[in-house]
Amino acid sequence: MHELSVVLLFLCLFIYYWHLRKIKRQRKLSSFEFFMFIMIQIGYFLWAGSYLLLFLDRNY
Repeated sequence: MHELSVVLLFLCLFIYYWHLRKIKRQRKLSSFEFFMFIMIQIGYFLWAGSYLLLFLDRNY
């Protein structure tokens, strides 16, 4: 159940990130939108890094 909720969360974040990219092409992002745009990218990198570390830890 937990993994399903994480997948759903990241799916929603990806859709919101796409939406922000579309808006960014049309106009300048507001400060909040720009903050969310950057935080989503950082969140994906941090999640991928932590998932990789957990995956490597399971194999040893």
